[in-house]
Amino acid sequence: MYNVSTGAAAAGTGGALAATGAVSLMWAFVAAFTLLSAGLALKRIAPARNR
Repeated sequence: MYNVSTGAAAAGTGGALAATGAVSLMWAFVAAFTLLSAGLALKRIAPARNR
C-alpha cells in the first residue's frame, strides 16, 4: 500500500519544515483556531442573560 520512497519523502519534508520553523507556526495557528472555536461554542450554548 505504501512505498518506501513515499515514507522517506514525507519524513524528509517534515524535517525540512521543522528546520524552518513552519511547523511551529502551523501548530500555533491550529491552537488559536481551536481556542477561538471553543470560545464561540461555549458562548453559543450559555444561557442568555435576562434583565
